[in-house]
Amino acid sequence: MATVEIPALYMRGGTSKGVFLREQDIPSDGVARDRLLLRAMGSPDSCGTQMDGMGGGTSSTSKVMVVGGDGDAQVNYSFGQVAIDRGVIDWSGSCGNLAAAVGAFALWRGLVRVQDSRLAQLLLVNRNNGSRIEAEIPVQNGKPIEEGEFELDGVAFPGAEIRLAFLANENNDAEPVFAKGSPLVMLEVPGLGEIAATLVMAGNPTVIVEATALGLCGDETQRRVNEDGPLLERLERVRAHAAVEMGIASTVEEASRERLHAPKIAWVARSANSPNGEKGMKQATDLYARTLSMGKLHHAITGTGAVAIAMAAAVPGTVVECVLGGPRREVRIGHASGAMDVGAEAMYRSGEWIVTRAVLSRSARRLMDGVLIVPAGDHPGGAA
Repeated sequence: MATVEIPALYMRGGTSKGVFLREQDIPSDGVARDRLLLRAMGSPDSCGTQMDGMGGGTSSTSKVMVVGGDGDAQVNYSFGQVAIDRGVIDWSGSCGNLAAAVGAFALWRGLVRVQDSRLAQLLLVNRNNGSRIEAEIPVQNGKPIEEGEFELDGVAFPGAEIRLAFLANENNDAEPVFAKGSPLVMLEVPGLGEIAATLVMAGNPTVIVEATALGLCGDETQRRVNEDGPLLERLERVRAHAAVEMGIASTVEEASRERLHAPKIAWVARSANSPNGEKGMKQATDLYARTLSMGKLHHAITGTGAVAIAMAAAVPGTVVECVLGGPRREVRIGHASGAMDVGAEAMYRSGEWIVTRAVLSRSARRLMDGVLIVPAGDHPGGAA
């Protein structure tokens, strides 16, 4: 059987893993690109394992990054969330966790140069939606340092800290935070009635609701959520209706069929003096949060979901601010694997809330360096 070989790095970024490729190494045509990458990742797979590809059978491990650089300090990238059981790659959003590895990949592949001998300061520009991130990566001899003492709940081993600052748009204008210009909207969801929601548009679109509105407590485990089919169906119903309200999909059917990656849905609750998450973490937190990614509960929390929660925490009248009992510029989130700190700066201007930056820390490292070996010919599931 004829095969295609593509240079690639397999990397962990934050609490996600994915295949990283240079843009010049894959087809520029979108149909051919998706066909190739779906086959490389092992999708679609009706068994849900992606056994015949690089995907890991979960939303956190079924991701691709296509990266280019300008030789200086700007890195351009496209993020693809690969569906597991169908032949779809969603290129509409971003991944805050894997973003931590984008700059490191560019440095390993020589796509950008390093001016500072100890710290690389790179601008990451997402081709999907134009969002921008400033990344600070510790380096030695021009290459990323991967070992360190920074601990990240949801990752077993410590690593070097990478600071990410999610910025306003390229014109240096702060971006509107909320759909419809309102911190709170009422979603009319058939079978559930009216649900108060905060629809965050900046970064990766995210719909945030209070846990109690869904009959939840906010400290749910992966098993509790992922084994409850009726609950997952209710969550998808809310997410799909929010997608229409946010202008991401024209119908709820389109949202559930084609807009699988965005918006995310998150639910929040006031922290309690009880074990939190799979490991029974008891760290002091400001609130509990759970996020759904590609129809399943994330084992920790999505990076962009954490940023969305931080943005909502900084603004009066949002679901998050109401749970916290007041606006916060910094918030400690209890998630399904522990806790994380995130912060955001927002201001009210010209009749709407806008965000100037949001900051969090991640770590990243190479897991494997080599070539993808992909069977040539058409992918049996077709292209996205």
